[in-house]
Amino acid sequence: MGNWVENEGLSIFVIFVWLALNVFLFTWYYFVYDLGEKFYYTRELLGCCSVRVRRQLDRNLTFHKLVAWMIALHTTIHTIAHLFNVENLVNARNENKTTIQSVLSHLEDTKNETYLNFARKKLPNPEGGLYVAFTTLAGLSGVIITLCLILIITSSTKTIRRSYFEVFWFTHHLFVIFFAGLVIHGAGQIVRGQIKTSLDEHKPSICAKQFTQWGKTPECPIPQFSGNPPMTWKWVVGPMILYLCERLVRFWRSQQKVVITKVVIHPFKTIELQMKKKGFRMEVGQYIFVKCPAISMLEWHPFTLTSAPEEDYFSIHIRIVGDWTEGLFNVCGCDKQEFQDAWKLPKIAVDGPFGTASEDVFSYETVMLVGAGIGVTPFASVLKSVWYKYCNDATNLRLKK
Repeated sequence: MGNWVENEGLSIFVIFVWLALNVFLFTWYYFVYDLGEKFYYTRELLGCCSVRVRRQLDRNLTFHKLVAWMIALHTTIHTIAHLFNVENLVNARNENKTTIQSVLSHLEDTKNETYLNFARKKLPNPEGGLYVAFTTLAGLSGVIITLCLILIITSSTKTIRRSYFEVFWFTHHLFVIFFAGLVIHGAGQIVRGQIKTSLDEHKPSICAKQFTQWGKTPECPIPQFSGNPPMTWKWVVGPMILYLCERLVRFWRSQQKVVITKVVIHPFKTIELQMKKKGFRMEVGQYIFVKCPAISMLEWHPFTLTSAPEEDYFSIHIRIVGDWTEGLFNVCGCDKQEFQDAWKLPKIAVDGPFGTASEDVFSYETVMLVGAGIGVTPFASVLKSVWYKYCNDATNLRLKK
């Protein structure tokens, strides 16, 4: 139990904090819309309030998938809730002024009024719902970002990633359209509430039951409404700036010269690339991102380093399992029988190295390495480094077995 807490404690803590923040934000805004007097008539119209250190960084993909599934879940809830909302709004817009919902829906039909119901055309369902979805900024942007999310999720399945990596890679970059659409999604301000000056003159708790007398008595003038300003950009701009900075750093790193010193063909369609790069430093078990412009100007692929820090080069082992690796196999001349000159080898861009939990292997007295197939590559680096350290008689080495 103690070892589990030591190894997994930080990961569990980060996920717990992230989930706690989500619960807090959900609860906070639920009560904002459910209890706030500003949204009294919004609730009347809709019928209800819409319910809406390193070791951790080593598991960034696991956390990324968790966040993705949470986005998919909340998108589903958000979309279904709005489908019911739009149905109620369109129906209310087509009713005569016999209910408070229909009276609220007809606001702005005359001068000096502001609307609450964003379904402005009198069309029956489903035509009215489709009209709202494809003619309003919120509706159209919502359809686009939902389609982007569906494509991103469906192309992220294991089968697509393994067999059609390019499809996965390019559809995943629809996230740019997704977040751009997410930022402008709220600009239409379809969620509207009563403005403060109107609340001072028109008390919903008193006037709601007298909706037929609105504007006829001084106690209950016509309520005035306005939309909420867009808020999503506040949550998106920070991560987007970090992403752009990361891309700039990666671009700068990719411009640094990398020399392939040796290409080795191993059994079972596996090749080894030995490379050198000025200022490159690594630790055991780390990985790098590799791009080969001769194959693709955009694709970066991660590979574990199989060399040891004590060696004067760094190497990766690549198994030929897809289009990109097949292309690398060919441009490196591995499909030819004759000896290949070094100057004919393709240009390679390298980003990294990046850390993994394997870096801590020398912090323990006993270590067990488990791997199979190409999954043994991290341990090649570890075993090489152990051998070098024992050859150099490392007296301060904590690792015993």
